[in-house]
Amino acid sequence: LIDQLEAPNDVIVFRLLPQELATNTFKTLSKEKQKELIEILAGKQQRLTSLLNDLEPDDRTALLEEMPGPVAQRLIQMLSPEERKVTTELLGYPEESIGRLMTPDFVAVRPEFTIEQTLHHIREYGKDSETLNMIYITDENWKLIDDLPVREILLAQPEQYIRDLMDSRFIALKATEDQEIAVKTFRDYDRVALPVTDSQGTLIGIVTVDDILDVAEEEVTEDFHRFGSIQDAVFNPLKARILLLYRKRILWLFALVFMNIFSGAAIASFESTIAAVVSLVFFLPLLIDSGGNAGAQSATLMIRAMATGEVQMKDWFKLIGKELIVGLLLGITMALAVGLVASFRAPEVIFVVTLTMVCTVLVGSIVGLTLPFIFTKIGADPATASAPLITSIADISGVLIYFSIASWYFGGAG
Repeated sequence: LIDQLEAPNDVIVFRLLPQELATNTFKTLSKEKQKELIEILAGKQQRLTSLLNDLEPDDRTALLEEMPGPVAQRLIQMLSPEERKVTTELLGYPEESIGRLMTPDFVAVRPEFTIEQTLHHIREYGKDSETLNMIYITDENWKLIDDLPVREILLAQPEQYIRDLMDSRFIALKATEDQEIAVKTFRDYDRVALPVTDSQGTLIGIVTVDDILDVAEEEVTEDFHRFGSIQDAVFNPLKARILLLYRKRILWLFALVFMNIFSGAAIASFESTIAAVVSLVFFLPLLIDSGGNAGAQSATLMIRAMATGEVQMKDWFKLIGKELIVGLLLGITMALAVGLVASFRAPEVIFVVTLTMVCTVLVGSIVGLTLPFIFTKIGADPATASAPLITSIADISGVLIYFSIASWYFGGAG
């Protein structure tokens, strides 16, 4: 409801909530609404201070990341000394690292604890933990040595020791690793929470699946927008300013204008061929669009497969052979269709348009397959190999292929 309401009604409803409910509600609001409430609550310092201190460290870190530097610093000063220390530590990790997502609120026990001691420890410290699905086992230096589902602990005998339940097989994340690694690990191992360690293996926090779902959504949105040649993600175009939407979209569109100059230059260089066989122009949009569409399909499949880890750089050679066969089959099928159209409209160009269709679809498919691998190789996001970029390359190559074949065929025929 608060997310849907406009100011000042959203603030009025939010301030009517009890403190605990207000904190839990705030965590689920959109980033835009969170910023709006923070700005308005700045005049109510006591309420804002309570809200910031009650937020989970990972949620608070995500909020402060979105704020301008001076505003974030002012908000940090409102925190209690303990919460301020935790927040500055989390913000000290690289952007988009797992360290920014983790929370230091977890329960850890020692191998020599009995089950009875462990349950007492969980009751004493568990209320501050973000999740109790997993209990972590550390040595005296806080080095992570195992984790145990709380279910196993509950079902064990009180006199048993934690070490009797351990198998020393656990999955852990490094605080400095990229958030995408965390998304992949959660997906592969189907966990609710995962421990986070430093470079020495010391347990320093945990990451929970709710934060990972947020990251996954942001990554998908970002890739989706890049594939459409939008410079950065725009999460809510309804609320975004016109100037912001303009800035996000103009760069690639402006660059693609200059790329398409080459298509015009290629057409101009075949002016005499076009003048001799005007019917060639009828099929130009169809042929070059088909190449771009085939390339966009191929790129979509590759980018998705690379994002999920199903395809690696080393798989390019295997895929190129398969794509050549698929592209050839697609090209032949589409050539039959365009040949049928040409037989009614311009029979004299049937050979040219059918051969061109096979070649353009084949080239478009190879370009769409290859560009994501090239961008990955140079360290760029493969989603940058976007549909408009592939379409522009396919346009240029399609024009050159079409009129080169036409010049050869009609020149030879003449």
